[in-house]
Amino acid sequence: MKQIAVIFHSGQGNTAHFARHVADGANSVAGIEAILIRAEDLTANPDRLLQFDGYLFGSPTYLGGVSGPFKSFMDATGRLWRTQQLKGKLAAGFIVSALPSGDKQTTLLSMFTYAMQHGMIWVGNPFLPEQQSGVPYEQALNRLGSWTGMMAQAGHAGSGQAYAPGDLRTAAAFGRNFASVLARLAVAVEEVA
Repeated sequence: MKQIAVIFHSGQGNTAHFARHVADGANSVAGIEAILIRAEDLTANPDRLLQFDGYLFGSPTYLGGVSGPFKSFMDATGRLWRTQQLKGKLAAGFIVSALPSGDKQTTLLSMFTYAMQHGMIWVGNPFLPEQQSGVPYEQALNRLGSWTGMMAQAGHAGSGQAYAPGDLRTAAAFGRNFASVLARLAVAVEEVA
């Protein structure tokens, strides 16, 4: 059984909502177990990361970057970076903000850079935006058009706005794709060994 840590911070509950969909998608792949972990719960004990085979990072976009608690988690892994203990692990990121853009790309790039500095292998978001094939925009997979990682939009705090069904579908597909890549790599490594 391969384990994935879905590591997230959620200020208003939106990122947590999408983290559950990402984890559900990952858990739909045989031989994979995805576990939800709040980023702030890892800050005091980043060594806990060593038990996982892959990481799905989730954060709201705050002022063009990850949230403070998520950044604190990232910074807490400095010792692991110095010894490259996370090298070769799979990683990917998902981002939530109230606006369609909201500078989500810069947030994903900070996660990507973090993963690269640790020597991780980044898995992008491979889905073509479905609205190009006639699917209604709100229903479309990857409707926000991101290949670096998964992007989702949430209403402003307290607005009661529902999430776009396409974003929820994308979250599950994103988690499933990441888990499938991990499962395929595990089989390839076993065949070589």
